[in-house]
Amino acid sequence: MIQEVFFETTKIIAIVAVLMVLIDWIEINFRDKIQRYLTAKSSNQIVGSSLLGAIPGCIDAFFIVSLYSHGLVGFGALAAVMLSTAGDEAFIMLAMIPETALLIFFICFVLGIVGGFLAEKIAKKIKLKRAKPCPIEIHPGEEKGGRHFLIEHVYKHVIKKHIPKLFLWIFFTLLAIEFLMQNFDLAAMLPENMLLVLILAALVGIIPESGPHLIFLVLFAEGLIPFSVLLTSSLVQDGHGLLPLLSYSLRDTIHVKLFNVAFGLSVGIILFLIGV
Repeated sequence: MIQEVFFETTKIIAIVAVLMVLIDWIEINFRDKIQRYLTAKSSNQIVGSSLLGAIPGCIDAFFIVSLYSHGLVGFGALAAVMLSTAGDEAFIMLAMIPETALLIFFICFVLGIVGGFLAEKIAKKIKLKRAKPCPIEIHPGEEKGGRHFLIEHVYKHVIKKHIPKLFLWIFFTLLAIEFLMQNFDLAAMLPENMLLVLILAALVGIIPESGPHLIFLVLFAEGLIPFSVLLTSSLVQDGHGLLPLLSYSLRDTIHVKLFNVAFGLSVGIILFLIGV
């Protein structure tokens, strides 16, 4: 069992590594153009942020948080990117359930736009106060040479920073599920009321880390939970995307998380009640 899980984890992590390197390259080479489009007007901010969030990984969420902390995008854009992103878990979804993953990315993109406009409207109506924007710092342009990319992004960022931790999360999650399935009736161990599992998925989504949410991905892949639970988890959780916001403003972090939990739960419950 351990050997099978190890090889399955290795296969998944290989796909994840290739996808992460590709996303890093795109983000580096097109960052300036993306920023110019995003900051043009409020609607661009929300739609663009939701689109970036739907791209697998946490980098684009970091990018939007950086723009928000400098006062270049509003609260709606921040809510949109956090709703649409699934963090590093998105790469694993592509490896394990590719067709369902693409559907979830599209749904999260659309709901990110809806949620973003709703969040912007609510923020204006209640006159939501936000932390004072940080002064914009001018940094020298990042070197874009192949050697720099291989060292700084492929090795230091993807291989050294993300892959070991992702490998361990995937391996032990798959191992635990496989052990339980071989020795227990896992379906019987879950609460009979799947609505409780859905609420639990939303609560776990508060954790600013991709790893804990893998349990719902694996349970869905095994056919043990409905689509609505996995979608709720994807909407509420944001991987590491929220961490830079914590260092900027705890108040803004709480505001966006409260909104996204309420929005994600509302969508999930509606879909659950209609049998999705």
